[in-house]
Amino acid sequence: MRQYRRKPDQFVVAIQLNLDTEGLRFCKWGGEQRCKAQDWLVDNDGDIYTVERETFARTYARIAPGHYRKITPIWAEEAATAGHVQTLEGTTRYEAGDYLVADEREGQARYAVKREKFLAMYQLVE
Repeated sequence: MRQYRRKPDQFVVAIQLNLDTEGLRFCKWGGEQRCKAQDWLVDNDGDIYTVERETFARTYARIAPGHYRKITPIWAEEAATAGHVQTLEGTTRYEAGDYLVADEREGQARYAVKREKFLAMYQLVE
């Protein structure tokens, strides 16, 4: 896996699910996704998804009201074949050429990002 950083002009719009709720269940990325109270609902340039609260707190910084930038590096590799990966929120299916991404070097909590989206958002750390 190689190390990447979010491009400086990339940010997300996000709101924390600060409600008395048992959470949400929804379908995305070819599988059922789940979030719970205190997790984050993220709009990443029209791609809407949730991020677990501890992960969001560790990896994003507020840059303006409702606007956040990913501040930690990620580790990623291009998928050689199609498959699926179990994320913190559910199952994500991917195609060959998409990127398998981890927020930590060990790559325990992984997710997939479409190739075009990944290349638009991230730059390789030299």
